[in-house]
Amino acid sequence: MSGAKYSGLIDRYWERLPVKNRKHIVTLHEGNTPLILAKNLVKEIFGTKKQSSEDSDNNIRLYLKYDGLNPTCSFKDRGMTMAVTKAVEEGSKAVICASTGNTSASAAAYAAKAGLSAYVIIPEGKIAMGKLSQAVMHGAKVIEIKGNFDEALALVRDISENYPITMVNSLNEHRIVGQKTAAFEVVDVLGDAPDYHALPVGNAGNITSYWMGYTEYHAEGVFEKLPKMLGFQAEGAAPIVKGEIVKNPETIATAIRIGNPASWKRAELARDESGGLIDTVTDDEILEAYRMIALKEGIFCEPASAASVAGVIKKKEIFKPGDTIVCTLTGHGLKDPDTAIGVAPETHSVSPDIEQVLEAMGL
Repeated sequence: MSGAKYSGLIDRYWERLPVKNRKHIVTLHEGNTPLILAKNLVKEIFGTKKQSSEDSDNNIRLYLKYDGLNPTCSFKDRGMTMAVTKAVEEGSKAVICASTGNTSASAAAYAAKAGLSAYVIIPEGKIAMGKLSQAVMHGAKVIEIKGNFDEALALVRDISENYPITMVNSLNEHRIVGQKTAAFEVVDVLGDAPDYHALPVGNAGNITSYWMGYTEYHAEGVFEKLPKMLGFQAEGAAPIVKGEIVKNPETIATAIRIGNPASWKRAELARDESGGLIDTVTDDEILEAYRMIALKEGIFCEPASAASVAGVIKKKEIFKPGDTIVCTLTGHGLKDPDTAIGVAPETHSVSPDIEQVLEAMGL
């Protein structure tokens, strides 16, 4: 579905989403994001060992679900269209969230579209400027606290329980329900579920929602198999892998810098029911995948997104010829331009002289 006929996720999956009246829908035409076949990455990761001819059915197929092409450039828009629509439906006048960045941008945009007030609580100095700029431009009231995301979320929960303000973090079930549509889209494109689906894991709402979507579609007989869910946390922010809360999570991947995930138990359930795994990747592994995705596939994602591909690289021995793998890229690279500039080669500065330009070009 594309062009003028496409009007957002709630319209597209109306029968599968709990909205009572279309007049309440708040949409920025989110969803319908591309599922991109990544042949160059497959060659880079697996070489020719597990590949045969160019288009053989025995080849490993790797797809990138690029949710950085949502309206506010992250997957959060899938859940936010539902959360804000339901807030409007229930008569709410304001929304609030804790955020490491992407949620704040999405909440602010959809609140602006709906004419609601938006409040955002963020950890001081722990949010990428590309994301903070979005929240500010959409008119959210941004409050920085001298603490981490988990402390910010505790404050948001307290406020939403005691004041007439709707919390739109992924503890809001409507967020999870909206995000499950990504699994529907994957199946709609492939005609089946993949063998494996790899995702970054921060607050763990995305792995939870994908599994919800896959299992719901599967129960309707839309396709035959269910994927193994592969979740990857940053090594410095890996409470699920370590089995304990991380009080001071640290990683360059700010979007998954979370020490006490809201959907912790449900993520473990998705892992266990699917026969998958949740593991860690280092910041170096994330950055290597981040560069590789850009250089080999022409796709610029934010660092946290690259955790999914980094995890596939780390676990590449589990995949066999003929497998289909989907990696979710959760956000656009322009969300965090400082990291890109920090890891990219230096630019050349020369005089406007053709000889100097050619020398800089290596010609």
